[in-house]
Amino acid sequence: MNEINEQFANATRQFADAAVQANRLALANAQEIFGLQLAAVEKNATATFAFFGELAEVRDADGLKAVLPKGVQVARENVERAVSTGQEVLGRTLKANEAIGQIAKGQFEAATAQAKAQAETVAKAAKAK
Repeated sequence: MNEINEQFANATRQFADAAVQANRLALANAQEIFGLQLAAVEKNATATFAFFGELAEVRDADGLKAVLPKGVQVARENVERAVSTGQEVLGRTLKANEAIGQIAKGQFEAATAQAKAQAETVAKAAKAK
């Protein structure tokens, strides 16, 4: 009975260690993603407010005609930056999920190996009796 409790404690410890590793990866990924998105929003806001500053200084139709192409350019760059950031976020999330999957796979493999070893031990003990 003591052996069963020890095996259960070991399995629980291994599971807890794997859960900690997975949580650490997930939190690190979330932090990186938040940083990427915040940087993109900051760049977009800076570019947009700079354009609005120029737009506020326009006093006639000719000035407006000169500034509008820059507004289109700023909007295009903002969209490109958002798409690029989204792709990078997706790539990092996939990598983090793959790493978490490898941790889970390692846990299943370790549990399977332990179960097989225990089954072999029990089978040998049964044959010896």
